[in-house]
Amino acid sequence: MKITVSKSIIENILIHCQPFLEKKDTSQITSHVSLNALISKLTVKATDYEIGISISTSTIKIIEEGSVTANGKKFLDIVKILKDGEINLEVKNEMLHISQSHSKFKLPTFSYNDFPEFPNYKNKSQILIESQILIESLKKITPAIDTNNPKFELNGALMDIKLNSIHFASTDTRRLAVVNINNQSSNELSIIIPRKAIVEIQKLFFNDIELYYDETNLIIHSDQYTFFTKLINGKFPEYSRIIPKEITNTLILPKSMMIDSIKQITTISTDVKITFLNDTITFESLSDDNIEAKTEINHDTNFKEAFSIAINSKYLLDFLNTINTSEFTIGLNEGNLPFVLSEGNFKTVVMPIVI
Repeated sequence: MKITVSKSIIENILIHCQPFLEKKDTSQITSHVSLNALISKLTVKATDYEIGISISTSTIKIIEEGSVTANGKKFLDIVKILKDGEINLEVKNEMLHISQSHSKFKLPTFSYNDFPEFPNYKNKSQILIESQILIESLKKITPAIDTNNPKFELNGALMDIKLNSIHFASTDTRRLAVVNINNQSSNELSIIIPRKAIVEIQKLFFNDIELYYDETNLIIHSDQYTFFTKLINGKFPEYSRIIPKEITNTLILPKSMMIDSIKQITTISTDVKITFLNDTITFESLSDDNIEAKTEINHDTNFKEAFSIAINSKYLLDFLNTINTSEFTIGLNEGNLPFVLSEGNFKTVVMPIVI
């Protein structure tokens, strides 16, 4: 293989590959990226077996077709220190030679044929959904996905596809986030997508996409990228049962004033007691130390008697920071029962702190 490519193009590709690489054990081929230069196109792949990315570009000059692997992190480190302009990549004596003007580097390679195979999206079942709707839905539920839960299914988000709708759901057992969208589908299925994959999907895809799946993989394809992730095996909780069927009190609240008030209290404590009075909402810190924080806003609630809930402020701020409107709705039953934050097609059910 012998090609010439601009620094900006290869650097951008290698940056996108970094989250997909094995970082700890450089003896593994999954710490490498694979490069395949063929018929005026360069394709670069990276995978840690669980998720993978394939990136293609035609903005290169191929002098000699071929394939190679090289350590993805070291490759990027070298490219970063080179000047803007063209970079030469050539395979000689099972080494990748990287050169530009008087600068020359060599990286060892593994056998290209040993690089893990990617799942093929052709002839697989397809999910029809607009990229913007997918990304916005995933963004809203991401904060509620658990991490390192022994129940592996909670370390991902559910994509529950019905004939006329798609439901996205995630939970860390203290809260449940759900997005419902209208969407036509030819079949019904439920898949659990790992958190890491969901984070990377939000970084990569903005334009038209195609989604494919089988029993073990979800594959997303666009003009430049092909992404895959292994799905999580398991049964996701019955999320619809967790959402309260009836709500006693429903309030429309101002987003910015709520955020400002809660942030004042979180300088002292992440746990906040919110009390709704007839025309006032008060915010107080819940702390074991003899430190107190308190503030209030004027807002009509129509409560005849004081009504209080205690919450982890992170759950409320996560919700508020993902919505685009100036107001949101809170549904309350009793102070010790789950309450519902909602805006449009997005709901978060939160378990209060018992005080």
